[in-house]
Amino acid sequence: MPFVIGISTCLDDRGRWRSGRDYLYLDQRYSEAVFEAGGAPVLLPVSADPANAAMSIDGLLVPGGDDFEPNTPYPADVRFDPVAPDQLAFDRALLAACRARSLPVLGICYGAQLMALEDGGKLHHHLPVDMPGAESHQLPEAGGRHRVEVDPGSRLASLLGCAALEVNSLHHQGIAALGDGFKVCARAPDGVVEAIEAPGPRFEIGVQWHPERLDGAGGGPLFAGLIAACAPGQRG
Repeated sequence: MPFVIGISTCLDDRGRWRSGRDYLYLDQRYSEAVFEAGGAPVLLPVSADPANAAMSIDGLLVPGGDDFEPNTPYPADVRFDPVAPDQLAFDRALLAACRARSLPVLGICYGAQLMALEDGGKLHHHLPVDMPGAESHQLPEAGGRHRVEVDPGSRLASLLGCAALEVNSLHHQGIAALGDGFKVCARAPDGVVEAIEAPGPRFEIGVQWHPERLDGAGGGPLFAGLIAACAPGQRG
């Protein structure tokens, strides 16, 4: 039987999909990528009980999503698309429940940022303001790429099989600082954190790029690594 990978869904509670209704949604490439890597994807609704959800899966994928709102004012021309409060509360509780079970976790974009925040880290809420020397990280989805340099001694490097790669980039927020439970394992040439991982045997990796929409080293191997980490004896 394939390992079950739970994928948290996004919540539209502001009528963006249809006025007067709340919608759960997810880019189908996430579930396709899990299936292509040999896993069984299961979508986890925000209304589910996080502890029960964690008991029903073998690994967790926290996908991309909306913005984390800053606690301090930003220039008037900076726009945020905040994550729904109910979704954020669910994702936080789900991540905690999966960590309590030592389940492998892969976080993508919003998911990577959530992992860092829940470990005591901090964010750049808008890279052009917080890191004015950084290059743009909101590139055209079809072909926009930038280089990422990977720590050659990291778990991520062993999964990808390389120490540098070209990735897509769709984010304006980023990880500014980490707590004690993670280390930076990849950066862009401008210094922006592109990936984090838990040290030691625990499989918990977060990447800023979108591997579900990327061919080559930065794509499928991440999902294959998540699924491989679900095997008995592999959990940290």
